[in-house]
Amino acid sequence: MTDRILEISGVAKSFPRRNQPEIVALRNIDIDIERGSFVSIVGASGSGKSTLLRIIDGLLAPDRGAVTVNGKVVTKPGPDRAVVFQNDSLLPWKTVIQNVAYGLTLAGVKWREAAKKAQYFIDLTGLTGFEEQYPHQLSGGMRQRVNVARGLAVDPDILLLDEPFAALDAQTREIMQTELLRIWMQSGKTILLITHQIDEAVFLSDEVIVFSARPGTVRERIAIPLARPRELDVKRTQDFVGLVDRIWKLIEDEVRASVRN
Repeated sequence: MTDRILEISGVAKSFPRRNQPEIVALRNIDIDIERGSFVSIVGASGSGKSTLLRIIDGLLAPDRGAVTVNGKVVTKPGPDRAVVFQNDSLLPWKTVIQNVAYGLTLAGVKWREAAKKAQYFIDLTGLTGFEEQYPHQLSGGMRQRVNVARGLAVDPDILLLDEPFAALDAQTREIMQTELLRIWMQSGKTILLITHQIDEAVFLSDEVIVFSARPGTVRERIAIPLARPRELDVKRTQDFVGLVDRIWKLIEDEVRASVRN
């Protein structure tokens, strides 16, 4: 029997526009995710991936359908979910440890306990020694480590990642991918990642969900049978390249159309 932590049933979402037809972002989305798994969603720009993430977090309400986490219907943001966005959104006047502990202190946790928990995730994300640094003193990759640590510090059941490495250079992005895998394996959290990088999705995930162009629907769910733990050299194997090609062929025409538009 599977342990489903997240269930998305018949979710649809549209956005009205003045004097223009509404934008249908999502149509009839059905997804279930098992506890402790790493799942990615890929698709052309504008296919509703980030919209779905915001619905899961409770920042947006679906027009139809429902999202449940641990069997409870999502109606608003909650401590069982944490989001890491593309921009690190750190508070520039707070140090690393203050940023990581921020969600805990907002929840009323006393500073001594919040700092202790924050230190654990600072260590987990490889930021030991940078506790008193400010965001402007850190590289882009380190700021995203802080962002991930802050998300983990509130002990969510699901970590939602929305293109967290998109602003990083190619080399840093690859290192951050291996670091994210290490963090995921040590923390045991369920992770749902939105990304445009097919190779990133294949490298990180147990399963890749492929969205169609807008309105977004689930085109295909592809299991990733690559053995774990994974190192970057797996990207040069025939099995890896074959999985990337398979997913690219599903969305190639739509991606080209989105670029032209």
